[in-house]
Parts: sequence; C-alpha cells; structure tokens
Amino acid sequence: MSALLPIVRYADRRDRLAAVLDRRAVFDDAVEASVRAILDDVRQRGDAALLDLTERFDGVRPEALAVPREALDRALAELDPELRATLEEAAANVRAFHQREMPDSWAHDDGDGVRYGQRVSPVERAGLYVPAGTAPLPSSVIMNAVPAQVAGVDEVWVASPPGPDGLPHPLILATARLLGLENVVAVGGAQAVGAFAFGTETVPRVDVVVGPGNAYVATAKKLVVGQVGIDSVAGPSEVVVLADADADPTYAAADLLAQAEHDARASAVLVTPSAPLAEAVQAEVERLTATLPRADVLRESLPAFGGAIVTDTMDQAVACVDELAPEHLVILSDDADALWARIRHAGAVFLGPDSPEPVGDYFAGPNHVLPTGGTARFASALGVGVFLRRQSVVRYSAARLRQSGEAIARFAEAEGLDAHALAVRVRMQGSGFKVQGSQGRDTTLGSDTASAEPNSATVTGSTDTAPEVVEANPEHRTQNP
Repeated sequence: MSALLPIVRYADRRDRLAAVLDRRAVFDDAVEASVRAILDDVRQRGDAALLDLTERFDGVRPEALAVPREALDRALAELDPELRATLEEAAANVRAFHQREMPDSWAHDDGDGVRYGQRVSPVERAGLYVPAGTAPLPSSVIMNAVPAQVAGVDEVWVASPPGPDGLPHPLILATARLLGLENVVAVGGAQAVGAFAFGTETVPRVDVVVGPGNAYVATAKKLVVGQVGIDSVAGPSEVVVLADADADPTYAAADLLAQAEHDARASAVLVTPSAPLAEAVQAEVERLTATLPRADVLRESLPAFGGAIVTDTMDQAVACVDELAPEHLVILSDDADALWARIRHAGAVFLGPDSPEPVGDYFAGPNHVLPTGGTARFASALGVGVFLRRQSVVRYSAARLRQSGEAIARFAEAEGLDAHALAVRVRMQGSGFKVQGSQGRDTTLGSDTASAEPNSATVTGSTDTAPEVVEANPEHRTQNP
C-alpha cells in the first residue's frame, strides 16, 4: 500500500505543486449555471425565493427568516460556561489585533491655502456568511464579525443555514449574541449571498459580503462582485511546513494533519532539505492518522494534495515555499525568524515549535481568513481594511491655481480632454489671470480681447482661513458587546 504522504525530490516537484495549485477556487460550468439561477431567483422574488430555496436545499422551511432576539438570548444563556469564557478570550484577542491595524484619517497643509488629505470611514452595512457544514464554526463568526466591528460598521448581518428547528446552530447564535450581534437570518448557500447582494424584504442589501463557504457560496461571491464588495473567493485550505533537519517529526506531522482534515481537497505539504526528516514525518503521519476520527478525509486529501518535498538546500526549500505561496506556513527551525525574512509569499506564518497553526485559527488574534491557492502572492488576510473606504479630499486655493493651473490645463489637453482644461481656465479667467489657449495665443475666456495681464490679477478671499478638510482620528463607531 502506498504511503499517505508521498515523498518527492525537489527536481520532480512540478506535478505535485501543480496538483496543489490547481485546487484554487475555479468552478465548473454546471455550478456557475446553478448559482446564476439561484441569484436571479433571489433578485426577482426576494423572501419568497429564500424560503423556497431553503426548503429545497436545507429540508426545512423556517417560520421566519429573521432569527428572533429570544432565540439568540436563549442560545447564549445555554452556552457551556467554560466554552463561553474561551470564546470571550478569543474574541478579545482578535479585537486587540485588529484595533492595532486601524488606519488614521489625515490632513496636510501644503501652504498657499492648499490642504489635502484622506478620510477613512467604514461601510454602512456588512453581511457575514457562516456555513453549517459538518460542524458549527463559531471561529468564523468571531473572525469575520470582529474586524467589521472594529472598523465601525453600522450594521453587521449574519446569515447561516437553518437546522431542523428552522434556526441556525445554537453555537453560531450564541457566538453572535456574545459579540453583540442581533441581525441574524436563517439562510444558507448561494441564496444568502444573493440576499446580501440584492436585498429582500427581510435582508437589507449590504456593502460588503465576507465569510467562507462551499463551491456554491464562493461562486456566488464571485458573481456578485460589483454589486457588493467581497473579501475573497476562497478555495480549499492548505498548509506548508518548512522544517530543517532538527525539527520534531511529530510536530510536523501533526501540523500537516491539522490542515489536511478539513476536507478531501485540503493540501498539506512538508518542505525540507532533510530526507531522514521527511521519512520520519511520513511514518508519523501514518501512525497519527490511524488515531483520528477524520481518518477517511485524511486518506483522501493527503495522497492527492499532500506531500513531502525534499530539497538539496534550504535555499531551494525557501524557493519552493514561495512557489506555493501557501495560506498557512509553519516554520520549524531554530532559525525560524531568519527563514521567515527570506520568504515573500504566505498568508499567515507561524514561527517556531510552540506556534502550531490552530493557535492562529482560534486564539492568538490574527485573522484566520486567508488567501488560498497561491493567491498569497497578491492577497492578504481579512482585516479592517475590507470594511473601510479611503476618501481623498483636496482644497485648492486661488494662489496655487494661478501657479499651476496652466500646467494642469496643458496636461488635460495632451489627453484630448479640453473640457477638463476649460474647468481650470474658467476659474483662472474669473480671477483675472491671462491664460494660454490651446492654440498658444493669449486669451481671456468669455472675452474677445486679451488685455488682462497676469500681474494685474487680484485674488479675492483669504487663503489662510480654509477649514480643515479631514478630521484626524475620527471616532469610529463599533458594535461592542
């Protein structure tokens, strides 16, 4: 019987890396056609479509799409006290992390009465999708809701599929209530994304949709981009463990299994310059898999999308990691910091033997919503930025316009946009400035003569009393418990 974790030499890595990277979020035509039909139905029929689709896909027709406040309160009251304390501590860690990444608004006085700056402000409404799947995911509620709250989003809505009682899982409801969220709807799948994108009688249209899901949810998010913003189109989960010869093979094997157990398309790859370590990790994967409840999933994902890539040098190992640009990177080495400094592409990095990847999944503070399928080359973890807009603002002055207006008009004319040039010149003419027309002759707009001399212009109004254009450090509204 072949090994669960294939060992591949670096020179022969291409096929194995291609198998891993081909798992990215690309879906077949049948899925996309089905999702388009669902989205069109929700757009046209609103709540009626949501109820029919929920009955069709989830086998239950909720009495109401909106989860009553009493159900949220009851779920929180019945939550195990120890688990509640764990969720509260995890949420506090995540909140503290995201508060540190909040950008500030700013303004700059450039002299001559010119001010410019940038105002950072939250979107008004965000929709969070929380899947049901094989188990409830309260971590998804925390990781998606908390950065939205820190950003100051006015309304945070949660959608999650209903169970047999017509309500989302009690642990999802309890976590939402723990975070102070009250807008929860019992809707799942692509139809939930459609409700957020288009709005229905019960579900308002939102500005941003975030959260994980299956191929139908991911396809729906891809199709509604432009109607709303999204965090990403996520594919199956993945981890790369970069290890030197002195790494503990049990640690490495456990880190691989922790990611490979997600589903049959999850990927877990060891990269090491040590063949003896690769063989030891391979043996540990076999031993530990036999002890785990999700062994059937592991026996699918590891042979198809796992592997141990043995390089000739650590330089090759670092290059291999960058080729994969993994969602999660665990570095098992006494020189973990030095190795991390050499790596360009990874969604989240876990340094040293005491930093297993589940620390980031649940508790440390950094977000666990990460780019997959090699997209860490250009994408980043979910953060407050997904829920923020940057609005630039300029207050120019007559003095500065006199100085630079002709250059601006010339630039516009070079692009064939004469009305752009006109918008500048009418202001210069209004101030009595002599300007150069597009044919190079002196003109005063609105006059048949060209008698105005530049030095005879009079600037009206004060150039040193213009109001600030941006409030620095605006107060961001939050939804705290």
